[in-house]
Amino acid sequence: MNFPVWYLPTIGGGFLIALIAVTHVFVSHFAVGGGLYLVYSEKKGLREQDPGILAFTKRHAKFFLLLTMVYGSITGVGIWFIVALVNPGGISLVIHNFVFGWATEWVFFILEISAAFIYFYTFGKMDDRTHVAIGWVYFISAWISLFLITGIIDFMLTPGTWLAHHNFWRGFFNPSFVPSVFFRTFIATMLAGAYGYLTASFTKEPAVKEIMTRFSGKWTLVSLILAIPSGLWYVAVLPTHAHNLVTGQSPTIASALRWGFWGAVGIMIITLIAGIAKPSWNLKPVAVLAFICGFLIVGSFEWTREAARRPFVVNEFMYSNEILKSDVPMLQEEGFLKTARWIRNRTITPENRSAAGRELFINQCYACHTIGGFNNDIIARTRSMSYTALAKYIGKIHKVRYFMPPFAGTPKEAQALAAFIAGDLNGKDVSEPKPSNAGNNSGKMLFEENCSSCHELADLAEKTAGWEQQKIRTALDKLNQLVKEMPPYDGTFAEKDQLVAFLYSLNHKEAVQPVVPSVDGKRVFEDHCSPCHASSDLAEKTAAWDRAKIRDALDKLNQLVEEMPPMEGTKAEKEDLADYLNSLKGGQK
Repeated sequence: MNFPVWYLPTIGGGFLIALIAVTHVFVSHFAVGGGLYLVYSEKKGLREQDPGILAFTKRHAKFFLLLTMVYGSITGVGIWFIVALVNPGGISLVIHNFVFGWATEWVFFILEISAAFIYFYTFGKMDDRTHVAIGWVYFISAWISLFLITGIIDFMLTPGTWLAHHNFWRGFFNPSFVPSVFFRTFIATMLAGAYGYLTASFTKEPAVKEIMTRFSGKWTLVSLILAIPSGLWYVAVLPTHAHNLVTGQSPTIASALRWGFWGAVGIMIITLIAGIAKPSWNLKPVAVLAFICGFLIVGSFEWTREAARRPFVVNEFMYSNEILKSDVPMLQEEGFLKTARWIRNRTITPENRSAAGRELFINQCYACHTIGGFNNDIIARTRSMSYTALAKYIGKIHKVRYFMPPFAGTPKEAQALAAFIAGDLNGKDVSEPKPSNAGNNSGKMLFEENCSSCHELADLAEKTAGWEQQKIRTALDKLNQLVKEMPPYDGTFAEKDQLVAFLYSLNHKEAVQPVVPSVDGKRVFEDHCSPCHASSDLAEKTAAWDRAKIRDALDKLNQLVEEMPPMEGTKAEKEDLADYLNSLKGGQK
């Protein structure tokens, strides 16, 4: 809201962040673990008085220096640059809350750079003990940088009690800090072994190649084994919603984790065979494959960590579109366009509705969606949705899909956004529908409102081929039991019947869509009340109430009993429910 948006509709800022960040993390973790690797490699050469190992260590140090100090430094600056452009609100929050943490990290980063240059350029030119000490200075400085950055980065996923106190230390020592430090440390040392394979594969002396390949193999194996429990510990401390996303509710995270799993399996196999058992098999293609496997592990972890925060950039505080969670109710009442700073269309008119919708898309959707791009293309995601269905879907998007932020605007603004997406991007009719006898509960409309954002008609027709209506109806009642990541369908009985009839008609063209049935008070009771209340209990509770008092109570349930949710049924449903509850005690309309 407070910053302009760097708009790249077909690429998306998120892709650029991921591209730079993942490669940087892959190198920066090597910069930590590789420092320790160099120290122990040099100590091994000195202890065994082997000039071949020392020569290997010096070559590896040169490779290490060029990669970490050149590419690592450039991408490190690149992350700051791209994040400041793509998500200035998020980076501003992190800087202002942890400014002294960043300042401290930069002090150790300068020490780290200085030690790295001194270590390489004095190799063989100073006494051995002092030179090894310089290596230790480098590693300790690099690890402290990891320690400091981890506290700040993981705060964004698990802010913990910072949400209540906004205290530096509570944010830094957040719930995932300790397991993350362990996990990242072991990943860093594992990568050091994988990078060691690469240098060893280019070594011409067979004896040195075998010794240092096996040295790298043991290094990699121990690190990978230790990374597994620390990774599980990390997952265990995640907040409930993030934990659910990581453990199966998000298909994209599940896919990323599969890549990481196969990366871990691949590097384990390479380590056991070409790293330890048969070091002579550490050929250049094998070393490159181990290198790629390490990259898959890092990429999988970073993707999962970022995706697990959804829909937030700072969990439970700031959404991914830079809107504060606490501001959403105000924006839904007053409107986003009237309050945001970098907006041209403050009010919506028939003439500017599309332009206003475009601004709403840029400010509320673009953080995750592209237009015609390969990353969450909004056109592909909404192709099967009509304007009216999309407008309704936007209004309840966070309820249907927790990992998407709630729409922070008025219903009129939701319609403008829907008009831009459905009309300008998908070329559909965006005129307001005319009232009809069928009402809005037609099966097709219900499909568009509740299902079309994820499912194509053709796919569901194929999936339900051979199903009877009762089987479809049963499936609607337990969607999240059939597929864990699917939200439960919370329509009324009448709506479910309409949707069932529509889905059944996809494979049975002769099937006739039923007329919308009249609302049944008993069904409404079963749909909304029966999970917590028995009809006999309510009959006793309302024994002295007349029908008007029952009807009035349905409009303010959470005022009467704080823990009760408000009833979200239609007016007709409430009327019939009041009739039904009144009839339980023999009352009359």
